[in-house]
Amino acid sequence: MRMFKIQKLDKISPSGLARFPADLYEHAADIANPDAILVRSADMLSMDLPSSLLAIARAGAGVNNIPLETCSKRGIVVFNTPGANANAVKELVILSLLIASRKVSEGITWAKSLAGKGEEVPLIIEKDKSNFIGPEIMGKKLGVIGLGAVGHLVANDALSLGMDVSGYDPYISVEAAWGLSRSVRRATSLDSLISESDYITLHAPLNDRTKGMINKDKFALMKRDVRIMNFARGGLVNNRDLKEAIKNGIVACYVTDFPDDELLRMDGVIPIPHLGASTPESEENCARMAVDQLREFLERGNLINSVNFADCFLAQTASKRILIANKNIPAIIGQITKILADKKINIANMLNKSKGEYAYNIIDIDGDIDDKTEALLRNVKDILMVRVI
Repeated sequence: MRMFKIQKLDKISPSGLARFPADLYEHAADIANPDAILVRSADMLSMDLPSSLLAIARAGAGVNNIPLETCSKRGIVVFNTPGANANAVKELVILSLLIASRKVSEGITWAKSLAGKGEEVPLIIEKDKSNFIGPEIMGKKLGVIGLGAVGHLVANDALSLGMDVSGYDPYISVEAAWGLSRSVRRATSLDSLISESDYITLHAPLNDRTKGMINKDKFALMKRDVRIMNFARGGLVNNRDLKEAIKNGIVACYVTDFPDDELLRMDGVIPIPHLGASTPESEENCARMAVDQLREFLERGNLINSVNFADCFLAQTASKRILIANKNIPAIIGQITKILADKKINIANMLNKSKGEYAYNIIDIDGDIDDKTEALLRNVKDILMVRVI
């Protein structure tokens, strides 16, 4: 097997990089003609992607720093690491439930402002601490929007803290459903969850359908003094409508891990500087998962946690394997199999999966495939990538 070249665009945890076998991989920040790129937060949107590039692995969940459409059109597979930082984010959400209620952040800031008042400090604190009274979370109703890798962990731990938890997720995965406590109530609709909750925590993806999903119409359904946590994506909440909801006493506190200039100017907002995944454990987990996924793809052609192509996993049953990415249109498979049949190449096993506009194929063959046949496959209209391993 040939040596693979990996370009690192950010600092990657050494425990992740150590999973690359030294005899098969070289990795560096400055490397020519990389087979794959490892990235965390570096902006790749305006980057000239090298012609050698086969894959990009994001050590984290969000991929808004990666040009997905460009990658898909070129057959470059993009991976992310969902769930690798789930525990870190969950812990910060649990913390936010408490600081949204007990005014601890405001109280600390006020207490530090008393420095220099000497022996008066204890007396002032006892006199004015009532300004920071806040409710306990035990017995309160928590609504969890999105029960994926983070959401179901938050729901389970909130139950342990004595909260009454309901969840809403029409797209919940089987894996998340297995991990969700049976004591979490299923909300019949998003509106019913919002209207019943004392606390709301957001764990939905940001896309055209969910952008601004928490807006004036949703705020109108909420209880007064509701507390909202957003550790998913900033665009889920309409800032202008949030400002009005805070002003009108509907929202008592909004805790977000995605502050912007507008939010920093609002009262009732606790801005956290995107610390959800900022733990050494999370960074290690993300790096390890990203490296393992790259290795599985580069060495065996399997796709695990692909963002732009369907996940595909096929145990290799022959000595040679053809990997093909193509546009998801009719007749492509027929053209592929005809080329192989004309060259007397027998297909031992095959897997084809599609996701939206694109499809991916793993084809195990008996015998070998020459460069001319590989070139014939590459020249088929709407085939984006061909590899032989």
